[in-house]
Order: sequence, then C-alpha cells, then structure tokens
Amino acid sequence: MIVALSGIYPEGTYEKFRELLPEDVELLKIDTPEKYQALDRADVVILRIFRAEKEDILRIKGLRMISRWGVGYDSVDVETASARGILVTNTPGSNAYAVAEHTVMLMLALCHHLTEHNRYAQRGEWSNKTFMETTRTLNDAVVGLIGGGNVGRQVARRVRAFGAKVVYYDPFRLSGELEREFAMKYVSMDELLRTADFVSIHAPLTEENRHMLGEAAIARMKPGAYIINTARSGLIDEAALVKAVDEGRITGAGIDCPENAPIRRDDPLLGRDTILVTPHVAGTANDIASATIPMLADTIMELYSGDPVRFAVNADKLGSAGS
Repeated sequence: MIVALSGIYPEGTYEKFRELLPEDVELLKIDTPEKYQALDRADVVILRIFRAEKEDILRIKGLRMISRWGVGYDSVDVETASARGILVTNTPGSNAYAVAEHTVMLMLALCHHLTEHNRYAQRGEWSNKTFMETTRTLNDAVVGLIGGGNVGRQVARRVRAFGAKVVYYDPFRLSGELEREFAMKYVSMDELLRTADFVSIHAPLTEENRHMLGEAAIARMKPGAYIINTARSGLIDEAALVKAVDEGRITGAGIDCPENAPIRRDDPLLGRDTILVTPHVAGTANDIASATIPMLADTIMELYSGDPVRFAVNADKLGSAGS
C-alpha cells in the first residue's frame, strides 16, 4: 500500500505516521505543490492545505481513499471520487477544541476592542476611556450556535464558563442527553437570529446552505449583534455583512474563512476595526496532531485490513465500496 502524506504538516507528523503504519506501507512525503502535481500513484492520499480536484483524482492511479486532515472536505471533488469508487474520509472532532478556542477568542477580541486598544497603545496613546461605552462582556450574553456538532458543543462549553447562555439550531437536533450535558437550548433559526447577541456558524458548506446568512437573515438579527464564522467560506453573504456593519445594524464580525482567499488588500472585509479577519487558521494548532494522526492511521489500517472504514463521508454513494 502507498500512502501519500500530501500538504504542509506539523513537525514530526511523518515520523508519527511511520510509527503507526506497518513497514510494508510505503509512506511518501508530498510537501510541495510540484511534488503533488507529479504524484501519479497512491492507494491513499492524506490531504491538508492541498486540494483534490477532478484532475488530481483522475491523475493518481490506484487511488482508493482520500483522507482529509480535519473536518471539512469541500477541498475534495467528492462527486468524482464517488464515481470512481474512492472513499473520502475526514477526522471529525480532532480539531474541535482549537476551532472552539479561536471562536471564543474572536468574540472576546471584538467585544473588548482588543485590536483597537493594541493599536492605540502601539502609537503611545492611552485609550482606557475611548471604548468604555461600547465594551461588553460575554456574561449574560446569548450565544446562538448554527450547528450543534463537535465544534459547536465545545464553543458552548467555553462560553458558558464566561456566563453566557447558549441556544442552537441544527437540522438534526441533538439528543436530550447532549443538550443537557452542554446546556444548549434548541430553538428555531428565526428565534436564534432574533435573540442571539453572538451568532456563530459551525456548519459544513453545501449548495443548500450557501449564503445562509444573507441579507434577509442578517436583517432579522438582533440589532447590535456580532457574527462569527470559523466554519467554511461561502456561508455568509459578505457584501450583506459589510453593509450591515457599516450601517450599524451589526456591531462586528469575526471571519476566519473569507470567501475570497487568499484575501487581497482591497477586499471589502478589510479596513474596519469592527471586522476581524484571520486566514483560516482556527483549526491549525500544532498540538491537534496528537488527536488527528491516530484517527487517520486507524482509518488507513481499516482499509489495509479490509474492515469497514469509519468516518467515510461518501460511503452511502459507494454501496459496498466502503467495506
């Protein structure tokens, strides 16, 4: 079996995989775009940062599985993979803690004017009264989570420590046990938008939910609320978001995954203290490797041994191919 470790990974990743996989598994280090474009044979491609477009899937002979480092798999042409009987897997929950921390960091930075205070201080200006009237805390705030999955639940746990109340909407409601464990109240999407002080998105991107927070949805939001997106680009209509912020209907936003990436200096999201932008780094903490690598190695071993493969996102499209 040939496994291609494709992308940029934390130091020691290759060595850890080498320890966990059998000696007869050939492990390739594909760490540059040039090496990736030259890759023409592999049973498994582990993918981070790089994409698996149709041409990549067609080029790599013998491909049986594409394993995403992380939860999102919109960097993979799942339709082409499924048509060719290729499994697509992910590592659900492996980076949930990192994304949850980044989400809460954006909330706190926005409502405490962190970047503005730092900018003033760097100029030697004392700004301890400048933002007094517009600073707020998470205490007693209503945090509305769109998505009750692994990340959403970890965000709920963390904001509760700050005294926030949590409501959530998800097309697939959680069990009563999980709702009680994480103190998450299920509400309709409309009620979430009307009542939440912070609307935080934790949903995959599909054609059905593209621009789920568009002009109409943003108009229904509680005046003065904040929007956070550490999930996927395309879930927010950014033109509508910028307009709402500029008009003062929305106080601010924290965006980890802008639609136009890599972002350009003239992007409409930029140039405002009330919109914080980070370059899709919420789930890239170095220490998540300790959870992600074993999950990926286990998935590879399931394929290697002929066992049913867990975490396959397209198994229903392959019939028996996932076994």
